[in-house]
Formats: sequence, C-alpha cells, structure tokens
Amino acid sequence: MSTDVVSISYQTLISSPSSLETSIEEAFGSHPQALGIILVKDLPPVYPVYRERLLKLAYKFAHLNEDIRDKYVDPGSLYSYGWSHGKEIMNGRPDTLKGSYYANPVVDIPNVDPTVKAAYPPIYGNNIWPDKNENSVEGFEEAFKNLGRFVFDVGRQLAGACQPFVSKYLTDASLSVPELISTQTAKARLLHYFPPSGDSSPTTEDEPIDSWCGFHKDHSLLTGLCSAIFLREEAGMEPTVVPSPSPTSGLYIRTRGGDLTKVSIPPDCLAFQTGETLELVTAGKLRATPHCVRVGQTGVGAKISRETFALFMQPDTHQRISESDTFGSFSKKVLEEHYEARVI
Repeated sequence: MSTDVVSISYQTLISSPSSLETSIEEAFGSHPQALGIILVKDLPPVYPVYRERLLKLAYKFAHLNEDIRDKYVDPGSLYSYGWSHGKEIMNGRPDTLKGSYYANPVVDIPNVDPTVKAAYPPIYGNNIWPDKNENSVEGFEEAFKNLGRFVFDVGRQLAGACQPFVSKYLTDASLSVPELISTQTAKARLLHYFPPSGDSSPTTEDEPIDSWCGFHKDHSLLTGLCSAIFLREEAGMEPTVVPSPSPTSGLYIRTRGGDLTKVSIPPDCLAFQTGETLELVTAGKLRATPHCVRVGQTGVGAKISRETFALFMQPDTHQRISESDTFGSFSKKVLEEHYEARVI
C-alpha cells in the first residue's frame, strides 16, 4: 500500500505557521490513517546541494579501509559518536547491513555539568571528526554540519508550528515543544546501507519487508529525515547515482491504524517523523509510528547502496517526559535494548 504524505510549504512554515494546524493534525494526529510524518517542500536552493554532498561522503567513508574507519569508533559512547558498524542489535542480531556516522551537528562539545556528561556518554559525548586531510572524505565535518544545522533549523520552526496542536495533548501544559528541543542533545546519523549481498544472487520480491532495516520507532521528539540516494558501485570508478533499484525499495511506515504504507520522500523535500518522546509527553495520545527499510527486488550482481541522513531532535536528560521517566532514563532503556553492553 502506498499513500500520499501530508506536505507543507517552507515559506508558509516561516511566514504563517499558525495556518498549518490542520495539516499538522492530519499528519501527526491520532486518527487511524495518520502516518506520523510530514513533508516540508519549497526549501531554499542550498538544501539539495548540502544533501547530495554529504550523502556521497557517506558512501566514501564506508569505503575507506577498515583500519582508517576504526580510528573514528568510540566504544565509550556506546558507539553513539563517530563510526558504528555491526554494533547495534536489530531483529535480534548485530546489524551489519548498514554503517552509521553519528555526531551533534549543532555543538561539538556539549555545555553541561561534568557529572551529567559522565552519566550519559551516549547523549553528551564530544564529536569525533575525520582528519581534515583524510583521503577521499575531505570536507566531511563541514558537510555534516551544514546539512545537520539546516535540518535542525527547519525542525525547530516545525516544532513551533506544532505547539498549538500538540499543546492540547501535553500532560504538562507548561511544556513548549520548541523549548523541549535541546541543542546539547541533538544527534545526527549519516547512514550507508551496504548492498544486500556480496554474491551474485538477486533479491526477490518475497524477501522480508524490513530486509535493510528492521521495524523500530525513533525515541526522539521529532526526527528530520532526508530523501535517500542510491549509488551503483563501479569497479575503479566513482559511484553513479541511480534510481531506486525497485518500486518496493525504501521506507515503510505502519499507520496509527496498523496499515503498512510505503512512503516516498521527494529529493527536494525534508520529512519529519514523530518519536516516542512525543508519545510519552502526550501520554500516548500522539504515537510514534513503527517504520523499516526494504531492499526490494534487485538484479543479479547489482551493487547498489542506499545513503541517507536522519537528525534526532530531543530534550535534555533531566526533562521529565512521563510519570516514571526523564528523557535520560528513557534513553538508557532504549539503548540497552539495541546494544549488548549495559548503559552506565
């Protein structure tokens, strides 16, 4: 099943956010058809430049020699900063289908109390960047920050537009959605989905729906998401941008009513999804929607990777989000589900 996603214009978001309440309710509401996702279109022309530059760097970083990639691995943050591959548990086993580079694009070193920082290394870690002269990924830090800060700024605008709608459901009426989003805990994830197989076997239409990324919910308040690009690997050549390898490849979301829906994000748009933190601060009245990524049918020997970028917008760890949890305690529970090591 495929359905149209609610979209709003960036110009309207900036100039008349109060006029968007109906669209926001249609996208984020509790009715059975709600997908928990909204598109922002008509973005400034710099956005597609930022997007393509960084997503191509995702491919290049993933193809560095392993010993070089390992320089940027941070076990102390539970692999939540720098490069991570095969550390996250998905569908009950280590996820080797994708590699990720994590960083806070807004601040390099969080300005928080040292005891708080020590208590939450996956949330308040220091950024780790590739050396500026690292061959083939020159400009990585700048590209990551340019796209990440752009998405963060649009997300903050959207959070402000959401306030009139979300405020009707907040368990604490004093909360402000834009103020819940902290620069100190912002976390971006640059993703490289490896080609599904190293052999010549084709991927068939009966492969699992979550064959590239298992079903999950984001534990953020809002998640900003770029449209993915697909790159065909050519021996001895630069990768080539190609169309999606199959009509069934891509992002799938379960609606509030349980229907599975394929969602397409146009390359010149940004998408924003609701996360579990928003679900908790509204006592379940607004729900995070489960989503996954499917490989789809591919031809024999096809070496096509998927590159994308997500920005998780979330509160500081002390923020209470339910009767039993702060964002910090909730995050520890989530991380312990997805990593074998126990969170401090």
